[in-house]
This record gives sequence, C-alpha cells and structure tokens, in this order.
Amino acid sequence: MQLDMHYYGTYAMARAAGLKKEVCEIIATAAQFVDDNAEKESVEFRDGARLDVEATAHHAINIKNLDREDQRQIWIPFHFLPGNEGAEYTQRLVCKKDSEIAQQMIEFNLSLLGQPFALPLIGITAHVYADTFSHYGFSGVSSRENKIVNDSITFHSLNPDIEKYITDKAKDFKNNYPKEGGLFDNIKSWFAEGASGALGHGAVMTYPDRPYLKWDFIYENDSNDRRCPTRNNQETFLECCIKLHDIFQRVAKEHDDFSDKSALIKFSKIEPVVKEIISLQACKQDRVDAWKNAAQKGKLFGTGKEKIAEYDVNSWHNNRDNLTRTKDSRVAPKLPVYRFYQAAAVHRINIIRHILPEKELVVA
Repeated sequence: MQLDMHYYGTYAMARAAGLKKEVCEIIATAAQFVDDNAEKESVEFRDGARLDVEATAHHAINIKNLDREDQRQIWIPFHFLPGNEGAEYTQRLVCKKDSEIAQQMIEFNLSLLGQPFALPLIGITAHVYADTFSHYGFSGVSSRENKIVNDSITFHSLNPDIEKYITDKAKDFKNNYPKEGGLFDNIKSWFAEGASGALGHGAVMTYPDRPYLKWDFIYENDSNDRRCPTRNNQETFLECCIKLHDIFQRVAKEHDDFSDKSALIKFSKIEPVVKEIISLQACKQDRVDAWKNAAQKGKLFGTGKEKIAEYDVNSWHNNRDNLTRTKDSRVAPKLPVYRFYQAAAVHRINIIRHILPEKELVVA
C-alpha cells in the first residue's frame, strides 16, 4: 500500500475507532514510516552512547534490495509476512492476506499496550497487517514464485487515462532494474533474480498497492498458464479497513488512556464513504486528498468535521539526525523515533525468532 492508505487511511480508521487525535497521529506516522525508514547508520552521541537504528525499508529501486540478509530481515517481517501454505519452503514464504501468522502478530503486539513503545508498535502492526491485503501472492525474497508471464497483466473497468498513467509509471519502475542487474552476473541466481522481477511484487510493479485496481495475470511457474483469480483491490482494501477499525477498537477498549469515545463511529456508518475513497481512480495525491476532504466534511468521525494532520516525511528523520548534536543521550527515549526503533526491534524478533520458527519456518 502507499501513503494514502498507510498514513491517511490508517489515521482515519484509528480515529473512527475512538482513539485520540494525538494517538492516531503517532500510529499513522509509524505505519507510513515503515516504508520511509531506510536509514541504517548508527547515531553516535557526544557522551559516548550509541543508538543502532532499525531499518524497516528499502526503496524498490535500491540495489540493497538484492541483499539476501536485508530481504530476510526487512522484507519478510515488515512487508511480506509469510502465509505458511504449500509444500515447498519458497511457497510457504508467500504472503497471504489475514493469515494465521498475521493474527498471531496482532495478538502479541497488542499484549504490549502498556509499554512505552506501544503506539509505534501499533502503527507497525497496522502496516504489516495492511500489506497482507495488498502483497498476498508474493514473497519478500527473490523467488521464482514471484515471477509472472511477460505482458500477461489485464486490467478490468479501468479509466483509459488512469491506465496510461499507471503503465507509464510501470515503465519507469522497470527501467530501473536493468541498470542494476549486470552487477550480479557471476553471483548465484538467488541474488540475480531480484533484478528481473523476482523480488517481492516487482514483476507487477506497484499494481498491488493501488486501491482502485481490478486486475489479473499469469504466474510464470504455473505450467498450465492459468490466470490467477481476479485481484479486486477495492474489495481487499475495504476488508483491510474493516479489520483495522476492529483492531483499533480493541486498542481503545484495552487502554483507556488512548481512547476518545466521542470520535467512535460504527464502520457500517462510514463504509459508503470509505468505499468511495478506495474506488477513486486517481493519482496518489488525489487519493490522499479524498481522505482529507472526507474528514473535513465530517463524514468519517463521530466528532464531525476534523482535519487529518499532514504526514511529514522528514519529522522523525530530523528527530534522529538531531540526536547527533545532542550531548546527553538520555533525551533519546523521549523521542517518537526512538520508540519506533524499539517497536521495530521487538516486532522483528517476535516474527523471525518466535512466530515463524513455531511454524517451522526458519528465515534468519
């Protein structure tokens, strides 16, 4: 998913579920920051302390995506939660929407609501869970399971102007891969396949992340050349919103300090508005504006007309960078970005060292 869903959609579902504005802002910022947090350089304090950051992302065209270790430490726990279905190891790594593993993740992370890093952890949980509704059918490692037949993608009921817009975007996306592929000619295919669309959903570009799309394609590893069932992003994104609303209601109920009952509204009351936003065939900024406008017109929250705070992509990055000029490292835990790193570490360890091994899935 993209900014419109990970930040604005997440904020809207959290607020509609009866959480305080400031709580919703931290949760939604953390949810989007998972995609923006590619920094890996440690912070050195003047008093001798050090903060090792917890990277949760790499940009899709970044050559580091081809690093096996980063795929296992970042893509699997934060973006392509394994569904654990199939006979082969690589099949079991394929993401499945709303999987049993996803449910276990939610239960564990919500058990930590009393921790100081609880709100960023809820945001991370929302991101990972939401991605199961868009990234299902693909895995977070370079694998033939991710490859599709060239030119097999078919769109349904798509505005011609929008189709041109997203296919032009796809050309730009594709053009970035060949520039990197040549560096790996002599390295075993586990790495090299990443440059040819076998990593994540690279083979289908950003199509899984666009809420309005209805589309299908043919997996390359299907010997019968059968089309996958039509992927109706509108339906799965709506299902995701319903589930997130439920999760955030649990948070409000289980931790009263986070709650603002005046904002609570049943999802059935806002479902038509959410459907309208999700089905909007438009660029990302217009989809962001749709969420903001619905809130400002009083269509999303029990409190009526409200503004959704803008996402500031630099805010938490600046928090971290400013720490390098700080003499006293004791200020670090007071910052949201520090709590985010705590939450990311807890989440990663729980997925990689606890939940997946319980399913006999060893990834690191």
